[in-house]
Amino acid sequence: MNVPLPHLAPALRDGGLDRTFLQDVLGGLSAPKKHLSAKYFYDRRGSELFEAITRLPEYYPTRTELAILDRDGPEIGAGLPPGAALVEFGSGSTAKVRRLLPHLTDLAAYVPVDVSEEFLRSEAEELGRDFPRLRVEPVAADFTKPFALPDDLADAPKAGFFPGSTIGNFEPEMAAGLLASFARTLGAGATLIVGIDLVKDKAVLDAAYDDSAGVTAAFNLNLLARINRELGADFDLDAFSHQAFFDENLGRIEMHLVSRRSQLVTVAGVPFHFASGETIHTENSYKYTVPGFRALARGAGWEHARVWTDPDGLFSVHALTASTIRRQ
Repeated sequence: MNVPLPHLAPALRDGGLDRTFLQDVLGGLSAPKKHLSAKYFYDRRGSELFEAITRLPEYYPTRTELAILDRDGPEIGAGLPPGAALVEFGSGSTAKVRRLLPHLTDLAAYVPVDVSEEFLRSEAEELGRDFPRLRVEPVAADFTKPFALPDDLADAPKAGFFPGSTIGNFEPEMAAGLLASFARTLGAGATLIVGIDLVKDKAVLDAAYDDSAGVTAAFNLNLLARINRELGADFDLDAFSHQAFFDENLGRIEMHLVSRRSQLVTVAGVPFHFASGETIHTENSYKYTVPGFRALARGAGWEHARVWTDPDGLFSVHALTASTIRRQ
């Protein structure tokens, strides 16, 4: 949806609002089934809430992936080319790369890429203090779109790091496109280390995304708070509730915000009606089998090299090699 600028709030016409964010929100709320992009979860408060989620007892992915990185870090690190620039897509917290860095003694640089610039800079500075010999070159960018790596790393071999099963937030066709984009960014022969959440019991998955302490609910609702603050909206957060469930047919967790009543909400002066029980679809999290992810990666130009899993088969970490660079 492209709403003509004269119909929007003066702050947008005067450059006071983020046009891309606004147009994405307006487009999503205008769709027959309302939706918002999960990439907008991660303002500073959202990033903090997500870090809190990773420490919840129900949320197994982070601790399981960290255990794999701890156990198999030497093997994972040995597969990266000497003198590589390590590019972490959607870096957020540096907790996971810290588990790999002791095994990567010959890095040219670490390049965290994240859309949340304030959080990115803070994490990069702290990492630089803890690893004073490591060259850290943060890039504030949306990794789902083309972006440039630092010019001074042009000649260094490239490796990518994409932990957390973030790839699962994308529809499979979009996930394949994202992997192909990573290959274009990193170049032929590059290595990519990627975390993938595996298919498992529905009860385990449902609990992981709807915790008893309500932290995931706060994370989901914070998206509306951000829209209120940055786009001049008037969402009543008490009028929406968090919903999450695993759809076994589609192989994905869905997160929604459910309208508790019939209501009218405005965003930058544009009105949107919500029926009681109507939802805003805010996130998907696809779960894969190991063969299923291998097939997805191969179709995007990546050859599968290694996979590491935990003893319970909850999570996996894959090493891929870029064999084909696909044009956009």
